[in-house]
Amino acid sequence: MTPAAFKRSLTDAMPPDGLSPALAALWWAGKPDWDKAHKLVMAANDADSAWVHAYLHRMEGDHDNARYWYRQARRKPAGGDLAAEWAAIVAALLDPARVKG
Repeated sequence: MTPAAFKRSLTDAMPPDGLSPALAALWWAGKPDWDKAHKLVMAANDADSAWVHAYLHRMEGDHDNARYWYRQARRKPAGGDLAAEWAAIVAALLDPARVKG
């Protein structure tokens, strides 16, 4: 799936099948349904979900909690536009050249 197709899928009632918890959470965040997105990353225990978790707390304005989750994801805390960060995370997680693990 491309980032553009992922974004277009936000018009659907449910996320596409086969998404990782992190991507499913980003999908719900894009709806926007923060609570559903947060529940998904809370139940996951991987670096990608921690990255999305950080984004979600930044989205709600809880910067201290966001910094904690960026550390868990081993990512530098983001700043700037939330929409740009959402798009960057989507693109990174959908990158077919990305080594998963």
